[in-house]
Amino acid sequence: MNATPQAQGEASGAGERELDALVQDIARLEAVVAGWEPAQQAGVQALKQAIEALHKEALRRLIRRLKQEPAAATALREALGEPLIWAVLLHHGLVREPLEARVRKALEDVQPYMAAHGGGVELVAVKAPDTVEIRLTGACHSCPASSTTLSQGVEKALREHCPEIQHIRQVSRGQDACASPDNPAVHYISPFALNAKGGWQDLALLTEIPERGVLERTLKGRSLLLSRQGDAVSCFDNRCAHLGMPLDMGEVREGVIRCPYHGFEYLLDSGECLTASEVQLCSHAVRVIGERVQVRLEGGGT
Repeated sequence: MNATPQAQGEASGAGERELDALVQDIARLEAVVAGWEPAQQAGVQALKQAIEALHKEALRRLIRRLKQEPAAATALREALGEPLIWAVLLHHGLVREPLEARVRKALEDVQPYMAAHGGGVELVAVKAPDTVEIRLTGACHSCPASSTTLSQGVEKALREHCPEIQHIRQVSRGQDACASPDNPAVHYISPFALNAKGGWQDLALLTEIPERGVLERTLKGRSLLLSRQGDAVSCFDNRCAHLGMPLDMGEVREGVIRCPYHGFEYLLDSGECLTASEVQLCSHAVRVIGERVQVRLEGGGT
């Protein structure tokens, strides 16, 4: 029989009181340890770290198992809405703050650097899962060295706070007026190639790449896989990170490609492997100029 709303409320209140008591117990014990000798404190800290490492690994394995079952994965996402569960997993590094919050923190960290150069940076938009649009302001706007400014400042901050970001788009209020058929604007560029000066090769037209699908192309004898969502394009070696088999004939569904040989699955926006988190696809820098998709090969490419 289902519990009445009153019974549910009483249970919730009891749970909150129990949680408060646990937090108070931890605070009391920390106060006691703070009065011990340094050597004793170090021993307690080492024990705490060992226990937390054990708990983190157990939780990591549990989450991996739950994510393999759609119903369980849904329940897991709902559970993350409970502050206590979120806080514990955040403490263990198993979840992260929302992407926009981390992007804003990254830009806050870099603002003093930008201000020292007489400018600043504004967040225009965060487009999940992997795209950020920013605008340089003040002396940094339209500066010939703006790509260097981005590389040394904004890019570094975003790399540290948001490793999943794949595309940083620099926009400006006058950008449309600067573009022309003979000199089209760069729609976006892979974030960590913002100040790359050479090595870009035409590979395809944007319209040739199926929306949320894949296109295989060969560049300098290297088989590559292109994928796009809107005008955001990603590029990877056409090799499964498991045994190196080609992926282009694999099934694509909801932004995920499945290796047709051994079933390994990868996110097409980041190359992250959903089957084995310790591996991922080899990615390459991409930029779109007008309708032209250009790639800069990494790992031995030029």
